[in-house]
Amino acid sequence: MTSKPIFQDRIDAGLALCQHLQHYKHVDGIVLAVPRGGVPVALPVAGILQLPLELILSKKIGHPMHKEFAIGAVSLTGQVLSPNAFASDEYIQQETLHIRQQLRAMYKKFMGNKQPTPIKGKIVIVIDDGVATGNTLLSTLEMIKKEGPKKLVIAVPVASKQAAQKLSEVVDEFVCVWIPSHFRSVGEFYSDFTQVSDEDVITMLTPPK
Repeated sequence: MTSKPIFQDRIDAGLALCQHLQHYKHVDGIVLAVPRGGVPVALPVAGILQLPLELILSKKIGHPMHKEFAIGAVSLTGQVLSPNAFASDEYIQQETLHIRQQLRAMYKKFMGNKQPTPIKGKIVIVIDDGVATGNTLLSTLEMIKKEGPKKLVIAVPVASKQAAQKLSEVVDEFVCVWIPSHFRSVGEFYSDFTQVSDEDVITMLTPPK
């Protein structure tokens, strides 16, 4: 099979993903979208499975001497550190507070005053628009696990072979529509891979009146 686009756009990819997630319809669960690209993929999934849709927000902690190099990650409620973080406790504490402030502001912008739903004991389905390496998601999944979900599922329309293997080992179920033999970027499998704006996310997360 060629590596031509197989999804029209992210909504189309979400509809394709739904076909592989029917066994989660009406369960005691929640769909967590990785913003921003994961939101339009997760929207039809949450609608068809009749599950609540929320965001999973996390951000890496950069090394004090090289900010692009991740030594850990922070979410609204959790934190993970790499075993060889090589940074002072004071630095990690300050960065955690600073990142959490940014995440709270982001959450408020997207979700308003709605409190995040506790995920303890629930089936949690994490959705993104695709995975190239899986490294960013790994720390997010580790933080979700600390909150005690009943089952943790990753669902993506497309993933590289290495990401699929890596993520399959750390979740209860890895669901993917297409794992191509040749993978350069997530966007190559979409006809329309336009960047999702903050306004798009807010519109998608606002319940109809």
